Amino acid sequence: MQPISIRSFLCALALAAGVLPAVQAAQPATMRLDYQHSGNALGEHYAVERVLVEPLPWPGSMARTIDDSNRGVNMVEVVDIKSGKVLYSRGFSTIFGEWSSTDEAKTTTRAFQESVRFPQPEQPVRVRILKRDERGLFSVVWSADVDPKAQDVIRSQPPAPVKPIPIRVNGDSADKVDLLILGDGYTAAEMAKFEATARKLADHLFTVSPFRERAKDFNVWAMAAPTSESGVSRPSTGVHHASPLGTRYDIFGSERYVLTTDNRALRDLAQYAPYEFIEILVNNDTYGGGGIFGQFSTAAANNDWANYLFVHEFGHHFAGLADEYYTSPVAYQSNGERQEPWEPNATALRDPARLKWRSHVKTGTPLPTPWPKQAYDSHAREYQKARAALRAQNRPESEMSALFKADLARTEQLFSAAPQRHAVGAFEGANYESTGFYRPEMQCIMFDRSQTFCSVCRDGISTIIDLYAGTPKH
Repeated sequence: MQPISIRSFLCALALAAGVLPAVQAAQPATMRLDYQHSGNALGEHYAVERVLVEPLPWPGSMARTIDDSNRGVNMVEVVDIKSGKVLYSRGFSTIFGEWSSTDEAKTTTRAFQESVRFPQPEQPVRVRILKRDERGLFSVVWSADVDPKAQDVIRSQPPAPVKPIPIRVNGDSADKVDLLILGDGYTAAEMAKFEATARKLADHLFTVSPFRERAKDFNVWAMAAPTSESGVSRPSTGVHHASPLGTRYDIFGSERYVLTTDNRALRDLAQYAPYEFIEILVNNDTYGGGGIFGQFSTAAANNDWANYLFVHEFGHHFAGLADEYYTSPVAYQSNGERQEPWEPNATALRDPARLKWRSHVKTGTPLPTPWPKQAYDSHAREYQKARAALRAQNRPESEMSALFKADLARTEQLFSAAPQRHAVGAFEGANYESTGFYRPEMQCIMFDRSQTFCSVCRDGISTIIDLYAGTPKH
């Protein structure tokens, strides 16, 4: 299947949606390197699986091929072998990287599938994977030479199993951020339900700033391969369903954590739509989701808090935003160190005069910034006990939703009287830690189930929109 035929097909879809993409110079093809990332808490290894040319042209801007956002645990660089010039780079994080911080990684070696995608070069290139060290600097940990003309490059793909649905098309993919909403756990009879949910959640995303103001910079597509059973696996309750993407709950032992570790299935389906970012909707009622920077995010589509889940998890995947909460149990195991996080919305505050979001802080704002932390923590302990009891007793999801609603109301009431309620400062408690890490504002979508991003998160998101929409740096 040649790229031009698929592109013509997508243009036809866009026309059907009432939008005609602007005529652009031909984009290069999309190359993908699939590899294995294995190891444990003490070390890691990489090995090539395959190199292939995807069916669609490169969906990104050729004006911003170098990533200067300084996000992610890892970075991919595509380097011309002859000249040494870096042709393409992007920051990202991995499931392996997260798993390596769990207790299991101390005693077990595992392998995870990963991929990097890049514009097809004309000459042989060296694909380098870099990793951030304890100083926050990137260094090369693995490389593989890729010759786009090599005989073992896979150049022909089977026909698309399903057609992508245009949700929002604002122009040619080269000038837009392309978001692909995938469904998992939807039967053939539930495809209309999937499309309606994808449209609803996409509409909600673009009511939240800064996505609202930048809505015209996005294209949104949706696609789902039908499954024989409705819903995805939730092993902790004995539910095991076969689904096309293998998405499931209970990742790393966390009942609400939803991911897929079947990267090949994910990429082999996603390649039939233009995309740079993926959010997977699971056809389940139980609260849950997840997000890995530069990989994908997930959300329980039928939950009462689906709007929040969709946006919060997308914040992780899209912009590398840190979780700002610290009272919920997580799979991550702290090493006790307080190194400066790379995420734009968390800090160890080693030097308040050099706070990474200092430009947002008004003169006279104390750093650290006082907030009713003791009262919040006291309530949070009781709330977490109630939450754990509901799950242990397998109570109806409506009771969990009611608990979430009451918790948010209590937080809003507590914060409403705080003097620094709307200030930007450094509020202790973030990045899963009660002490030693700080967040920019008292409340944010990345902190609780409220409805807005703080100003620092909004800036962090806008930086990535600019990068992928090809907006020139000022």
